[in-house]
Amino acid sequence: MTESSLLAAGALSSIGTPTLWAVTIAGVLALLVLDFLVTRRPHEVSIREALGWSAFYVALPLAFGAWIWSRYGSQQGVEYLTGYLVEKSLSVDNLFVFMLLLAAFAVPAVLAQRVLLYGIAGALVLRAVFIALGAAALQTLDFAFLIFAIILIATAVKLLRDALSGHEQEVDINKMRSVKLLRRFMPVVDEYQGTRMTVRQGGRRALTPLALVVVAVLATDVVFAVDSVPAVYGITEDPYLVFATNAFALLGLRALYFVLHAALSRLVHLSYGLAIILAFIGVKLGLHWAHGSWSGVPEIPTLASLGVIIGVLVIVTLTSLRATRNAPPGDKEAVTDRH
Repeated sequence: MTESSLLAAGALSSIGTPTLWAVTIAGVLALLVLDFLVTRRPHEVSIREALGWSAFYVALPLAFGAWIWSRYGSQQGVEYLTGYLVEKSLSVDNLFVFMLLLAAFAVPAVLAQRVLLYGIAGALVLRAVFIALGAAALQTLDFAFLIFAIILIATAVKLLRDALSGHEQEVDINKMRSVKLLRRFMPVVDEYQGTRMTVRQGGRRALTPLALVVVAVLATDVVFAVDSVPAVYGITEDPYLVFATNAFALLGLRALYFVLHAALSRLVHLSYGLAIILAFIGVKLGLHWAHGSWSGVPEIPTLASLGVIIGVLVIVTLTSLRATRNAPPGDKEAVTDRH
């Protein structure tokens, strides 16, 4: 697939045959079911368990990428790996928000992975919807790439502004629109009731705090979908690869959360890095759109994009570790100063 994958007929070029789509979706659903079975009995996740599942969810997408590379060629292989790296990077920021929500709602440790799993399942559904809408926009709108570019650059500016102000660290449950809306229609009990989302109280149905936190997590999924789908469309225009990179990046979040829980507070410069990456991809999309109208406008190759993304992530990780080298893992002050 070339850098411009819009065919003359207006259809998107894709390696995704009906069979490949069916097998991939079935595999994703099977992995989700497996995760729900693993978490059917609430328990605190040990580091050994989290490392085991994380290794599995890293090896699986890498093996899939190797298959894409060998089956469809290096261009598709690089696009898949670059898209996966972008989505995985954005998912780490998702985890930080999830960590703040779990702390704000005082979610018991034994229920944390069930909340994360609901969030992942909801995110997968939302990403699928946004991917389909994005594909439709690319097929019907000549300026769709320009729209995506504006979205990503605006998101990068907001992310940078929030990082500088520290706004992203603030989670006030009582001010969340989703929580206020639920409380308006149904009463909420004070205590968690295991994995139950509703209970009977005084002869009427009431929500548990678990229902509130799940809805709050799903609400954040919408925001992240708006950012991540245009970002990966900036790497590849193949809807199948866009879906595959999103799915693989999301599926391993439950285990990755428990592996990185302490380290997340040390990544104090991650938001800066993500802002740079999103802005870079936004510029890449803008140039791609302009190249379609004026052939003299240069484009940024996917392989160069991969190098930039890896370089940015390495730099912000090293500067973050240096900035927090004297802070113990999980230190609350490191979390507060995450900008």
